[in-house]
This record gives sequence, structure tokens and C-alpha cells, in this order.
Amino acid sequence: MKIRKIKEKISWLGSVDWDSRLFDSLIPLPDGTSYNAYLIEGSEKTVLIDTVDPPMAKEFMAQLEGIPKIDYIVSSHAEQDHSGTIMQVLKKYPGAKLISTPKARGLLIDLLSIPENFFITVEDGETLSLGDKTLKFIYTPWVHWPETMVTYLEEDKILFSCDFFGSHIASSDLFVTDQGRVYEAAKRYFAEIMMPFRSTIKKNMKKLASFDIEMIAPGHGQIFPEPAFIMDAYNKWVEGAPKNTVVLPYVSMHKSSELMVKHLVAALVEKGVRVEQFNLAVTDIGKLAMALVDAATIVVGTPTILAGPHPYAAYAAFLANALRPNTKFLSVVGSYGWGGKTVDVLAGMIPNLKVEVIDPVLCKGVPTQDVLRQLDDLAATIAQKHREQGYT
Repeated sequence: MKIRKIKEKISWLGSVDWDSRLFDSLIPLPDGTSYNAYLIEGSEKTVLIDTVDPPMAKEFMAQLEGIPKIDYIVSSHAEQDHSGTIMQVLKKYPGAKLISTPKARGLLIDLLSIPENFFITVEDGETLSLGDKTLKFIYTPWVHWPETMVTYLEEDKILFSCDFFGSHIASSDLFVTDQGRVYEAAKRYFAEIMMPFRSTIKKNMKKLASFDIEMIAPGHGQIFPEPAFIMDAYNKWVEGAPKNTVVLPYVSMHKSSELMVKHLVAALVEKGVRVEQFNLAVTDIGKLAMALVDAATIVVGTPTILAGPHPYAAYAAFLANALRPNTKFLSVVGSYGWGGKTVDVLAGMIPNLKVEVIDPVLCKGVPTQDVLRQLDDLAATIAQKHREQGYT
């Protein structure tokens, strides 16, 4: 794809990756992604904001063929999907200086072996004149690494936000045209990448509230010509209370745990509780992460293997612990053959979750009528706790 004009003397460069289905060997990409960089041509100086992932370097460098000079490269974030082509750009423009936070400087040297003489480090709130355009650098730590910053173009009121407000989505549209589709992709992105840093992101949101922002240009996904759309969503995700929702990741080997899960789901729905059920043998972990954003309760369903939980159930607990959702209650249901420590193992895997553990329901073999009554009681307890907290 060629350079695309955003506004006069402001352009998008980068690559739309239609085919990738896995990011960082971990995160599913059902809609592909894009790697966005931006060129700003001032009356005196020209700046490039970020680069692209190294596999996209050939297309990116071809886009720069008609650009005679770059004076500055801004590195918003040291992760290689944004920084990985910096050295190639510096070789093409050896007079350019690389602008970063002090923390990013160290990371970029460690990750990419960029020589120290290329760097200019900036302080929080520092500005840079391009002649008729002015850049302001704003520290936004832990979005989602410690060194991250965003760049505000004062005259045009554009926020270049890198991973902040991003979404993994491939599209030929430069700007957001389908808010529903982008909302889901952005929520998935928030859940998978930003949710563990919710409290810090909340502070960064308050910091940005003082700026008059008319457009947000992220490092992944489409540009937001109506920034309130994505900023309101982020405020909701970082500040919102849990909803009247149970997230139920489960795995079953010989149907006993599955029978328990199905009965519990029916009992919860009957009592007015919304359920998000995920079969861990086939589920998309991004969908599970999205559901955790709003979950008041997590119930893990698992058989017992070698005295502990099924590895898929352990993985779900590990994921929830890493993502740190604002969940308030946790329980476990499942079956066993002769004994084990499934509940103890799972409970020990979630130290980051500040949850109340509701008594689990475990059965030996196929669930009996007594076990099904216990599941009904568990559903009643969850529904009551949600009502007491005012979750709707």
C-alpha cells in the first residue's frame, strides 16, 4: 500500500496485515492487524512517528522512497512491532535523530542495538517545533510497557497514541467507518493487552482529558476521527463495575464436568444471571479475555487429572491471574475419579485476583441428583451475591 494522506502534510505509512492470525506467538488475530506509522512534514523539519514490524520493512521502506529527508524519528514504544525498522530508517537517513523517553532509550539499545549517538530523550510535556507545527510528548507509562509515550500535534489536535486505543484489525479503510466492528476489536485489544494495567491507564486517561483532541491515530487499527467513541469506551473499561455476568471456562474429558457446567448455566440463567461459557478445548482466548472485562464471577469447570486440574483449566486460571480483571467471586465445579487437590491448585494460581471464593461443587464420577442440587445452590448463591453488590 502507498502513503495515504490524513490531512495536509500529515500522512499514514505502514502495512495492513490481512493474513496473520497470531500475534507474539500468543494473541489470536481473527481480523488480522495493521502496523501504523505517521509522517508529519513541517515547514522546517520532518518527523516520522514509529515504524513497523520487521517482516513489513520492505513495504515500509518503499513508502519512504519519495521522502527526501527525515529529521526526527519518534519512538513511542520500544516493542519491535513499532520499533523494529528504526535501524533501517536511520541507515537511509543518517542525519536523523531518534526521540524517546529515557526508559525507552535503554530498551531500544538493548533490543535493537541502536547506537547511543542517535538518541534525543524528552521529558514529559516537552515540545518540539517543526516550524509551523508543534509536537508535545506525553508520558503514558504502562500502556503497556513502562517506557511508553504518546505524541500530540498541537496545531492539528491529533493524538498519535501507538498502542493506546489500538485495535488488531485489518482494513482498507484509513478511518473508522464501522464503529461496532471496531468496538469489539478494541475491547479484545484492551482485554488482552491493557487490562492488567487498568489503574495506571485510568491515570493516563485523566492526563489526556486536558487536551483538545480531534483525532486519534493509533499504532494498530484504524484512525478515530471521532475520538470520544474510543475514549468513552476506555473510560468505561477502566472504571466500570463488574456486570451481572458469570464467565465459565471449562473442559471435560468424559462428559461428567460438561453435564455439571450445562446444569449450572441453566440454573444461573433461570435466576437472571448472564453467562459466558467457553469450552477451553476449542475457545479463542481473546474472546475469553473480552468476557473477563465485565465478569463479576468466574467459575472454572474441570475434571481432575493426576490429582490436579486439567491443564486447560490451569491455563484459564493462569490467564485470569495475568490479566487481573475486576472480578469479585470465584468458584470451581468438576468431577474426579478417586481424589485430588484441584481446588487448592487453582486457588494457588490466582494471587492477583482479589476475589471471594464460593464453595466449589465437586463430584465423584457422574453427577448425581444431590450434586445437581448443589449446583442449583451455587447458582442461587452467585445470583444473591450479584444482587447484594448491585450488579446489573
